[in-house]
Amino acid sequence: MSDLISLTLTGLRDRLAAGEVSARAAVDACLARIQATEPALSALITVDADAARARADELDAAGYDPAKPLWGVPLAIKDALTTKGLRTTCASKILDNFTPFYDAEAVARLRAAGAVIVGKANMDEFAMGSSTENSAYQLTRNPWDAERIPGGSSGGSAASVTARQCFGALGTDTGGSIRQPASLCGCVGLKPSYGRVSRYGLVAYGSSLDQIGPLTRTVEDAAALLAVIAGPDAKDSTCADRPVDDYAAALAARPDLSGTTIGLPVEFWGQGLDGEVDERLRAAVDTARGLGAKTVEVSLPHSKYAIAAYYIVAMAEASSNLARFDGVRYGVRDAGAEELVDMYARSRSAGFGDEVQRRIMIGTYVLSAGYYDAYYRKAAQVRRLIRDDFAAALAQCDVLAGPVSPVPAWKIGAMTDDPLQMYLMDIFTISLNLAGLPGISIPAGLGATSGMPVGLQLMGRAFDEAGLLAVANTLFKALPDAGLPRAVA
Repeated sequence: MSDLISLTLTGLRDRLAAGEVSARAAVDACLARIQATEPALSALITVDADAARARADELDAAGYDPAKPLWGVPLAIKDALTTKGLRTTCASKILDNFTPFYDAEAVARLRAAGAVIVGKANMDEFAMGSSTENSAYQLTRNPWDAERIPGGSSGGSAASVTARQCFGALGTDTGGSIRQPASLCGCVGLKPSYGRVSRYGLVAYGSSLDQIGPLTRTVEDAAALLAVIAGPDAKDSTCADRPVDDYAAALAARPDLSGTTIGLPVEFWGQGLDGEVDERLRAAVDTARGLGAKTVEVSLPHSKYAIAAYYIVAMAEASSNLARFDGVRYGVRDAGAEELVDMYARSRSAGFGDEVQRRIMIGTYVLSAGYYDAYYRKAAQVRRLIRDDFAAALAQCDVLAGPVSPVPAWKIGAMTDDPLQMYLMDIFTISLNLAGLPGISIPAGLGATSGMPVGLQLMGRAFDEAGLLAVANTLFKALPDAGLPRAVA
């Protein structure tokens, strides 16, 4: 078992293809690892052990299929993505009894590629949070230190991948929710361009911001998952009708960073950045220079308005998207109500947690008569300026580089009483969602004081995931390998 779980996704895939490992053996190794680590980690809301074993047995009985690029690979899915016949809760009590009758498009493509789903990963309720402390079911812990948060909202996915419970996972990124937990847990997290991956079957938080992407142990693994889930989908009108690039070929074609220019936004490298984070990231940039990269200073002048603009847009869209969860169309219904309006109020009050209710109320406020122009329209205008800033910066370089989180993973409970401070933790990630551009977090090493992972964020041009992944992969392989996390070693 220990030999199997130490493999990367692509490493396992090669052994499966060679017939050295069966799909059932891979699944059993992950389930054993889940059983050994879950009491301490709580990364998964649901473990689908019986169905995973049955699926693995079906694959083994049919024999290896080279047309299925993920044949026999065990994966986890964030609980915001619908899974046919498998409970999908969004970590909320209001969806406690929801079992979808269809797969999200990204999940369907994974299954069609031969992947085996072993479980649904914990998250902040309806993806609203930066620490996975807002889950209605359990508190996920960081695999490096059980007293620290794993990040959020895809904290369960990041923790599961880092703890070797699976060989990869899907997360969702509305304002950094793939990249930030990947950074804090020490794995790779990729947010594709908006429209690169179908959102069909994703329970929406902010429809113009949400994007599905992979969390993995290596950049090569992330490229392998993106190659499967990316591409046009007629069921999602926001999904771009663009062909999928050959990501594996892009990675192989770049042995070093000669001819690559990396932009360093001055707004991302200044005040507010923790000292040990700054130290690790500057060392990573020096490594990039040693690989042949040239660095230039660039500016994203409107990024200082990103947090205000993002939370207005995201909360406004959340208030609209979550209106459907009323105990009638979707959601658990309060049985004690005698009148319709009372049933709506009681069902939503009992079903939604404090953070979700807070965001619904703020979103409703900024969309209300008399405030729409003052808040939402102004935020939309700032969003366009932020997008223009990225376009100007990326005209001077191939990718941008900066922090993911201003600090390493913090102690559990340290910010739960201060929502505004928690929102500020997204300062380096949310502008990319407003611009709709791709970004990736790769491990840059461990902080000298905390001993916790630090992630470097690389950001690229729209739909240039191939170029972004190629740069990230070359740099990733040259950066320190932290090894197995302490808390679950």
